[in-house]
Amino acid sequence: RGALDPGALERALAEIVTRHESLRTRFGVVDGEPAQLVDPPGPFAVPLADLAALAPDRREAEARRLSAREGRAPFDLERGPLLRARLLRLAGDEHVLLLTLHHIVSDGWSTGVLLRELSALYRAFLRGEPSPLPELPIQYGDYAVWQREELAGAVLEEQAAFWRRELEGAPPALDLPTDRSRPPTRGGPGAKHAVAVPPDTAARLAALGREQGATLFMTLLAASALLLGRYADQEEVVLGTPIAGRTQEELEGLIGFFVNTLAVRVDLSGDPPFTELLGRVRRRLLGAYAHQEIPFERVVEELRVPRDPGRTPVFQAMFVLQGGGGGEGGGGDGPRWTPEPAGTGAAKFDLTLVFVEHADGLAAALDYDAGLFDAATVERMGGHLLRLLDAVAADPRRRLSALSMLAPEEERRLLADGLGPRRAYPDAPAHRLFLEQARRAPAAVAAVFPDGELTYGELEARSAAIARRLQAEGVGPEVRVALLAGRSPGLLAGMMGILRAGGAFVPLDPSAPPERIAAVLRDSGARVLLAQEELPDRARGFAGAVVPLDGALPHGDAPDVDVPPGALAYVIYTSGSTGAPKGVMVPHRALANLVHAEV
Repeated sequence: RGALDPGALERALAEIVTRHESLRTRFGVVDGEPAQLVDPPGPFAVPLADLAALAPDRREAEARRLSAREGRAPFDLERGPLLRARLLRLAGDEHVLLLTLHHIVSDGWSTGVLLRELSALYRAFLRGEPSPLPELPIQYGDYAVWQREELAGAVLEEQAAFWRRELEGAPPALDLPTDRSRPPTRGGPGAKHAVAVPPDTAARLAALGREQGATLFMTLLAASALLLGRYADQEEVVLGTPIAGRTQEELEGLIGFFVNTLAVRVDLSGDPPFTELLGRVRRRLLGAYAHQEIPFERVVEELRVPRDPGRTPVFQAMFVLQGGGGGEGGGGDGPRWTPEPAGTGAAKFDLTLVFVEHADGLAAALDYDAGLFDAATVERMGGHLLRLLDAVAADPRRRLSALSMLAPEEERRLLADGLGPRRAYPDAPAHRLFLEQARRAPAAVAAVFPDGELTYGELEARSAAIARRLQAEGVGPEVRVALLAGRSPGLLAGMMGILRAGGAFVPLDPSAPPERIAAVLRDSGARVLLAQEELPDRARGFAGAVVPLDGALPHGDAPDVDVPPGALAYVIYTSGSTGAPKGVMVPHRALANLVHAEV
């Protein structure tokens, strides 16, 4: 806004390109290897599009259309240039300057450097003065050589070893519930939902960080991880976060790609108070900061992460906290200007949580992949984030499970949905329900296998024989019996036989490593192992009785064991993808409820 001299603007941009070799760099192949190719200084053209003749409403719409088109236009890394500028005249005293840089030669910090230098140089050239900027102490190429020499040998190995330890066993993906199936490759359209954090909430969150020896960044990251962990139903999440990477004073005035990405692993397990979660996040971040020099792409190589074209590796959600700079600039001899990020219309990650700290508090935005999420879904997520931040600010010493993210009306609606039509069902042990069905229709098909069928009558007879044998081994109510069998008629007969003997089955996957099988046997307290004859070696070292599932079994009266509906029916173990496998104890009542709910 204000009078603009396009010639002085063009000279100022040309001087910036001359000062910073990164803006004159192309990327080609030399002797079969990728290389930086720096062009000599030269003129820099800023094409002008005059929109002043258009009606005011069409003028702004056309400016935004041209801005979006410019943001989507690709760069040719080999031919360059990797900085483009275009000027749009909206009126005699109103212009839009479009600056588009490839990320390989720039980052967010660089944008601030560029705007400060542009303002200083434009004012000087407008007055006919030389550049007021001091000569740069080094160029980006010098930094690149230093980084390669510094990050080698023992230093590189120590950094790489830290990240291998830090991310070993981390969840392979953040499984957020999406509105559409994930496409086979990334590259969907991006969208944004803005959220305003109340000033009182922002102030209390900042005070919480100071009280706990943490920063606002750490506090917001912990709260964001809690939100995403709930959405994904995960006790661990990995978030990406950018770090400036300018660890030496000489780098602060350079335009170039210095930013690095840190993967922050957040442990939400154990339902701790939020203050304890904040302490966990603080320790993780301090360790990550101490090992920030290794480029993230090298971390991905070191981890040997299986690559999925439909997901970004290591993490799928990014967390960002930005300062509130970037307001109005210019003035004096030149026009006043306000920077406005234009974006490319593409989503870099499934979800990015962006917080901006300013004088009045905090602003937030959720940038998301519109190919995965509907706008209404992300709007609801934004509301959940706000309420979670309010809950943390109000009482950070509450356990995570007590920090609600639901609005009162949403909570009432969910509770009302849970109190829908009720249906009574027989409160009986599960094997009683099976026996009733077997007596009603013994010839009905109970299961189909690749090599035949199994009727209810056949399953009843086989399970009765197994139950008699197990009772002879002392199996009765609450006694856990490990069941080692592949998918087969014997597996079904074994499950039902254990229940008919009064016991509870603990299924074991024959394809699991022997170490996992041994761990489940120990943890479950199983006293008897019922196994297919060719499989007992998978459970070598088991100290209890081993009963063959398919062997000759004694005949006699079928057992008639009554167990209460609350008695244990089976113990099923989790995958252990976020820690040691855990056994879930399921009573007969819950199994009967499931059977009747499915009918």
